[in-house]
Amino acid sequence: MKRAVSILALLVFAAAVVIPLVWVLLSSFKNTQQIFDSPWTMPEGFSFANYSSAWSDSGFGGFFKNSLIITIVTLVLLLPIGAMAAYVLARYPFRGSKLILGTFMGGMMFPHFLVIVPLFLLLKQLGMLDTKTGLILVYVAYSLSFTVFVLFGFFQSLPGELAEAAEIDGCSHAATFWKIMLPLARPGILVVAIFNAIGLWNEYGLALVLLPSRENRTLPLGIADMAMARQYDANYGALFAGLVIVMLPVLAIYWIFRERIHDTMLAGAIKG
Repeated sequence: MKRAVSILALLVFAAAVVIPLVWVLLSSFKNTQQIFDSPWTMPEGFSFANYSSAWSDSGFGGFFKNSLIITIVTLVLLLPIGAMAAYVLARYPFRGSKLILGTFMGGMMFPHFLVIVPLFLLLKQLGMLDTKTGLILVYVAYSLSFTVFVLFGFFQSLPGELAEAAEIDGCSHAATFWKIMLPLARPGILVVAIFNAIGLWNEYGLALVLLPSRENRTLPLGIADMAMARQYDANYGALFAGLVIVMLPVLAIYWIFRERIHDTMLAGAIKG
């Protein structure tokens, strides 16, 4: 009975996730009239006109490029900084290290809207307002807490004997980190990178305030602008196509690395 209830609950959850995704995908191939007249039927044809309209006419090509650049550059800066900070806190405890770790964890509970005005004024004074560089630096700062928190546990679980053996063989602390410990923490870094990438790709609030001009806007802002515009021209097919463009990279990344994520999370649960 318990197994049947568990399976039923999982099926309900799966349906709640899959059905909306399939509906959005099918709706992206319909025109507005078909969406309202027969929202639950298959499209009459699989034309990519809505995708062309969303990509070119609504500027989704530029929004996609901006999101891709900001996400990749943020991860390139974030992962080494977070890994180094987590490694030092995990392997070399010192007076005040617990306080620093607690500060990082406290940052995970600090909502960004409380500091959005000071951030706006600070970036304006630094000449970084409405620039990708300014938003990237803000994203690195806000993602650092989660990155350090997760990687701290991974570095703590690694055998210290390997680091000691490397140091006996003449490796410096930096060489031990880059050549020995960091490769061993690759599964954790991969999971952190994926979750951070998903969060950065979908982030809306900070980008809305710190990127006021249209040419620098990211995909979530483009979707919001498109939704507002579609209230007047009623091209809902293009709006659904835009939603698919936003979701597709995230789903693809998760599908490619799904087994690695599952194995890493399961290993963490067993160690815990």
